[in-house]
Parts: sequence; C-alpha cells; structure tokens
Amino acid sequence: MTVTLMPGIKFNAVEPGTTATDLTAAFGVGRTPEESARVVVRFATLGADGPAGTFQDENGEVPW
Repeated sequence: MTVTLMPGIKFNAVEPGTTATDLTAAFGVGRTPEESARVVVRFATLGADGPAGTFQDENGEVPW
C-alpha cells in the first residue's frame, strides 16, 4: 500500500471519551457531548504548527 501525504493536511486520531447520549443514558456514564467534543474541535481546527500522526485525548498524546 502506498500512502501519499497531502501538503497542508494533518492526520491524527482522537479519543473523545465516553459520552452521555441517549444510547448510554441507561448506564449513567459519560460526560456531556460538549465536553467530549473539545478534543475533536481542537484537532479539527489545528494550526499549521500542530501535531500530525498522533493519537490524542483531552490530556494530550496517548502512547500506543
């Protein structure tokens, strides 16, 4: 498989955590959708100097 990098495009994976939704409400777990969205929005709006090729959660890079 050949991977061609696109100039100006960053590839990262994010883990927003357990989110309280209609599906998980019966379990009483998770944070609000707004809280879970923070890491997603942060990476969707990365500047040119932001990281690439990482796996991140709200606390930073997750080792894997």
